[in-house]
Amino acid sequence: MRYHNITKDDMLNGDGLRVVLWVAGCSHCCRECHNPVTWDPNGGLLFDEEAHKELFELLARPYISGITFSGGDPLHPANRMTVRSLAAEIREKLPDKTIWLYTGDVWEHIKNDPVMQYIDVLVDGEFHRQEKDAKLMWKGSRNQRVIDVKKSLAQTDGSDPVLHCGDYA
Repeated sequence: MRYHNITKDDMLNGDGLRVVLWVAGCSHCCRECHNPVTWDPNGGLLFDEEAHKELFELLARPYISGITFSGGDPLHPANRMTVRSLAAEIREKLPDKTIWLYTGDVWEHIKNDPVMQYIDVLVDGEFHRQEKDAKLMWKGSRNQRVIDVKKSLAQTDGSDPVLHCGDYA
C-alpha cells in the first residue's frame, strides 16, 4: 500500500482529535474531489515499517480519539488488505480508539467486507458536487452518509443503516 500523508491532531475528519492516514488509490475520481492527488495507487510513499511505527506512536497519545482512513479510497484494491490489517491491529492494541473510514463505495455493497468488523463509523458514497454543502459535518455532499457500523451490522431486519448520532444533516 502507498500513502500520501499521516495527519496529526485532525479535527475535521471524524469525531474528536484524530490521526488521519491518507492512502493512495481511488477509482471513483469524483468531480471536484478535495484530494485528487491521491487517486493514483502508485503515487505517494510506500507504507513501510517507519510509517507504521509513526502511525502507532501518534495513536498511542492519550488525547487522540482514534484513526480515520481516508484518501484516495481505503477500500481501493491496492489498499484493502493493508487497511484491514491495520484496523485489526489497532482494534487489538488500542481498543479504546475509534476507527473511521471514508469510501466512495456505498454501505449496501461493502457491509459484508471483513474490514467492517473493525470500523466504528463509515462515511460512504461518492462526492457529488451538485449536492455539495459546506455546513455538513464529516461529509462533503448530501448523498453521503455517516454510518454507525456496529449498530448497522447488528440489525437483522435488512433496514437502512443507522446514521451516526453526530450526523446532523
